[in-house]
Amino acid sequence: MDLKLSGKKALVAGASQGLGRAIAETLFAEGAHVAILSRSQEKLKQVKHEMIQKAPSRESEVRTYAVDVKNAPGLEHVFKDLAEQWGGIDILLANAGGPPVGSFDELSDEAYYDAFETNFMGTVRLIRGALPFMRQRQGGRIGIITSQSVKEPIPGLLLSNAIRAGVTGLARTLANEVAKDHILVNCFAPGRIDTERVRALDEENAKRAHVTTDDIKAKMTAAIPLGRYGQPDELARVVTFYLSFANTYVTGQTILIDGGKVGTLL
Repeated sequence: MDLKLSGKKALVAGASQGLGRAIAETLFAEGAHVAILSRSQEKLKQVKHEMIQKAPSRESEVRTYAVDVKNAPGLEHVFKDLAEQWGGIDILLANAGGPPVGSFDELSDEAYYDAFETNFMGTVRLIRGALPFMRQRQGGRIGIITSQSVKEPIPGLLLSNAIRAGVTGLARTLANEVAKDHILVNCFAPGRIDTERVRALDEENAKRAHVTTDDIKAKMTAAIPLGRYGQPDELARVVTFYLSFANTYVTGQTILIDGGKVGTLL
């Protein structure tokens, strides 16, 4: 299948590791130009180096931006530079690190504000910067990484459960508003994908339960019908299709990528 990604311009946030990195690498492998954004310039340089090693002639097709999604002026500069260098973008993948573990009684006002700024307003700012380019091009693709928690809240992740549900509402409403511009908007809800974030959550849950990390992983794995954690590249292949221009009729959806874990019908 031709994903119609050759020459398309994509911006992937949270791309220095984990899911964001896997998605950026897969988009690049399918022919897209990819701008990778994260807080760490050193990590971004390493990711770019490894991407270019596989395709040395395409060095100009990867750009790096070390910016926190909470930094509104910094993101404005990113989009200004993308306009100058590439004439804008066709594809946006909004992604940021998940909020910390915590129950209602454990979380301060500052924790709520920080999660809102990072996971909600960071998404808003990225979309706000991308939409003018997509409207000018009469089409585009927007993807947002959320969590399986938008379908089935995860114990101990109150902030993620709350904020990502809000992001899902934003995305579903936006999909209707921009459909007339031929812009498709979808969310991607990972389950237990073997990333730095999930490994850290397993370690934190083990400490809280006074058991080993292996005990937690065994418990989590037992609840997944496929019987294992997913790999970042497995999620990335699914996301890449929905972000591609082979996808012409799926919008406003939350796509679960969880090995069958969530048991809801919708």
